[in-house]
Amino acid sequence: MNILVLNCGSSSIKYQLLDMAQTPVLLAKGLVEKIGLPMGNFTHKPEGKEKWAVEQPITDHTVGMDLILKALTDANHGVIKSLNEINAVGHRIAHGGEYFSHSVLITPDVKEKIQACCEIAPLHNPAHLKGIETMERLLPEVPQVAVFDTSFHQTLPEKAYIYGIPYEYYSEYKIRKYGFHGTSHQFVAEKACQILGWDITKKKIITCHLGNGASVTAINGGKSVDTSMGFTPVAGLVMGTRCGDIDSGALLYICDKKGLSPAEAVKLTNKESGVFGISGVSSDFRELETAVENGNKRAELALDVFAYNVKKYIGAYAAVLNGVDLIIFTGGIGENNMTMRQAICDGLSYLGVEFDEKANQVRGEDKIISTPNSRTLLMTITTDEELVIATDTLKLVK
Repeated sequence: MNILVLNCGSSSIKYQLLDMAQTPVLLAKGLVEKIGLPMGNFTHKPEGKEKWAVEQPITDHTVGMDLILKALTDANHGVIKSLNEINAVGHRIAHGGEYFSHSVLITPDVKEKIQACCEIAPLHNPAHLKGIETMERLLPEVPQVAVFDTSFHQTLPEKAYIYGIPYEYYSEYKIRKYGFHGTSHQFVAEKACQILGWDITKKKIITCHLGNGASVTAINGGKSVDTSMGFTPVAGLVMGTRCGDIDSGALLYICDKKGLSPAEAVKLTNKESGVFGISGVSSDFRELETAVENGNKRAELALDVFAYNVKKYIGAYAAVLNGVDLIIFTGGIGENNMTMRQAICDGLSYLGVEFDEKANQVRGEDKIISTPNSRTLLMTITTDEELVIATDTLKLVK
């Protein structure tokens, strides 16, 4: 059972082909970039073979998908003999609104509901729809599944997702906290409990998905009860280029002073802020750490602000959960940045956390990084959102 997993952005397509017949096996992965620009990039990495890359104009998603399918079946760098060996396609969908609390087979009705969510996810959902419709043209007989970033958070209680604005804006426009990264938060919590031999239904867990996009989630008994992202993925933590929580009055003041349109305000808060905006250097934490070593105080401030924000949310969610059994670090920064993990955990002793500096010397592994005496466990857990999408797809098409 070969499943093609797609994550379509406005100008990019990430993909993996996995054999899900028994133990999941990655067959190939790759990335199409700069769709619609004068020159595009395509990188294809089949397992056990050399990486293959080309530069050429990629005018739209159909051209990009066609490149992927041809690469997968190519005599030299392909991994399957024909497209008939692709049994299903799983799509990452950023926003399912209140429509979807779990993954679903894609039907005309599902597409309509994804389309309806484009208004509240204009940067993501239109691209996802392009991916679905392109695959319908290229592989019309192959079933497709939608896996939503938001669905895991549909268990949030009303008191956690309602904003302090007139209720009519929720009832009429569905303005509320939705949360994102749900597939990752759910996956790492369940994976950690499997490793520890725990029953997740009896545990209180805080998951920290820390990458260029970053969020923290409170999980009680296996269900999400609060999460840091909100109506959009710009809320919550200070991130790579996203501002995180900001006083709306401050943003309105900036718009007035600079004469910014709504679209320009979206660009400011999504693309020009976060640690990039604070530092003026980069959104890449490795480059920020190099800048700090060279005496850059704003880069140091950016890293301090990031660690402080994560720590603040951990404390808040420990209160929400009335205690915590396990704190998990995942995502590119959470899994690999030892310095940042230590900075976040410094000062969490009131939660019963005893940080193990030696155990923390780890990148990209599933490991306990607290001492044996720590009342609250700390772990690094590698996430695999593509595997979650493939697994959900398999369940629905079997």
